[in-house]
Amino acid sequence: MNRIDTVDLPDFSDVHILVIGDTMIDRYISGDVKRISPEAPVPVVEQKSYENRAGGAANVAMNILSLGAQATLLSICGADEAADLMKAVLINNSRLDVRLIPCQDRKTTVKTRIMAGNQHLIRVDNEDKHDINAEQEKQVFEHFIDIINTGKIDGIILQDYNKGMLTATLIEKIMQSCVNLQIPVFVDPKEKNFLAYRNCTIFKPNKKEVFQSIGYQTSLDDADKVLRESMNHSITMITLGKDGLYLHDGLTGTIYPTSPRDISDVCGAGDSVISVACLCYIRKVPLSEIAIIANTAGGQVCESPGVVPVNYKKLKDELLKLN
Repeated sequence: MNRIDTVDLPDFSDVHILVIGDTMIDRYISGDVKRISPEAPVPVVEQKSYENRAGGAANVAMNILSLGAQATLLSICGADEAADLMKAVLINNSRLDVRLIPCQDRKTTVKTRIMAGNQHLIRVDNEDKHDINAEQEKQVFEHFIDIINTGKIDGIILQDYNKGMLTATLIEKIMQSCVNLQIPVFVDPKEKNFLAYRNCTIFKPNKKEVFQSIGYQTSLDDADKVLRESMNHSITMITLGKDGLYLHDGLTGTIYPTSPRDISDVCGAGDSVISVACLCYIRKVPLSEIAIIANTAGGQVCESPGVVPVNYKKLKDELLKLN
């Protein structure tokens, strides 16, 4: 049985997580559609609202804070108006320690979504995705060393969106430092440097990313073997969308199904899953319970339109009702 009588959510207030990765602005333009444009067969959206939210690694940091823990965010941005906007969005949360490194040669990533009600009509991305250069890489690593040397860091999340911050060289240097200091590392990878996170604690790709990486379809257990041969990590967590998630602890692999939900928007579900998994692992929650908590957290944020962090009280209440 995958379910147990009750699952309680621990207190995370004294846990401090460093989130490193690509940040972005998730912009939402929402309105009503009442007619089709006479210029082209497309809907006309009568704008009602306009909102900017912290996305990418910044949303992971927001999840960490929403779950009651402490968070530091280390990322890059452009030297542009969108960077000022990003800082303003992040500074609104005084509990977040923000280290944003401006890069003159790139844009701050902005993803603009046009919404009609809860329906996502179109997305427009404005971004640069080239790797940061050697000097910028050096600055990121120096900030990383400063952060881990000046305060208690219980765990590190590496959140990669293939926007160019987490280069292979930077990943290797961060991972080696964490191994030396025995700091657990939790990874949400993307295709480009998919297998670069050797010796991480939890490796959390989705199923599509796994099969793209190994180059063929196979069983999840066999996929886990291939990943371990390259990465020597501790725990494989593969998200399966509506089918839940797969966990392998090095001995046994298990699929943990989700409960049926009314899905509004899947954006940000993976951010909530990696955040919950990280904090629960540090709190020594059994893996079977981590799976249930992660599934529940991911499901809850999918019920809300747009990118939103998981709500600690709502998550705790639902977990206590499981049987």
